[in-house]
Amino acid sequence: MVVRAILMDFNGVIINDEPIQMKAYQEILSSEGIDLTEEDYLASLGMDDRTFVASAFERAGRTIDGAKIDEVTKAKLAMWREVVADDLPIFEGVEEFIAKMAREFTLGIVSMSGRNEIEFVLEKSGLSHHFAGIVSADDVSKCKPDPEAFRLGFKMLDAARNSRGHMPMTHPECVVIEDSPPGVAGARTADLQVLGVANTVSEEVLRNAGARAVAWDLRDWMPESIRLVFNHN
Repeated sequence: MVVRAILMDFNGVIINDEPIQMKAYQEILSSEGIDLTEEDYLASLGMDDRTFVASAFERAGRTIDGAKIDEVTKAKLAMWREVVADDLPIFEGVEEFIAKMAREFTLGIVSMSGRNEIEFVLEKSGLSHHFAGIVSADDVSKCKPDPEAFRLGFKMLDAARNSRGHMPMTHPECVVIEDSPPGVAGARTADLQVLGVANTVSEEVLRNAGARAVAWDLRDWMPESIRLVFNHN
């Protein structure tokens, strides 16, 4: 099997905003009388915003309705956008990595962020044209580690390739790049290969979740590296 497509996570892979997301949520939830620790935040990786907020209230023994969830998530989005708008915290070298990979593979994004957040960053960074499609929290009913988003992402990239006259892909021909254990686990359940990136958790944690290989810096990886590690008979 030969690698033909790559699905990339967004937060923690393209944009270095996990600390920004955590700080925003800590401030907003603190005003609600809820203490969010770093351990709590890391244990919630892979959740979409609505699930994250509901879980934070549940941990505190509090109930929350849909309207309140909307209020909290909108406040977080506004705070996040204010921080990243003037100086996007894109990981150093990721723009070059994406450009290199886009010349050889069909690229897509699978993320539990909202589509408006993803598109805001891609447009502002000039990266939009490299991606054949996006799967966001708005497109699925279950968050990572459920494989729903990855299955949808695979179909999306396969359809994009088919529209350009390529033959259908098989699952081993699509590699996922992920920084979180739930993301790695979801991709593996969807029968996709995974390159972990140790931006958020350790190499050991990513490998234990099912990553076939782990990168410490995506700048070290070339299309030939992807093929060498992930192509197989």
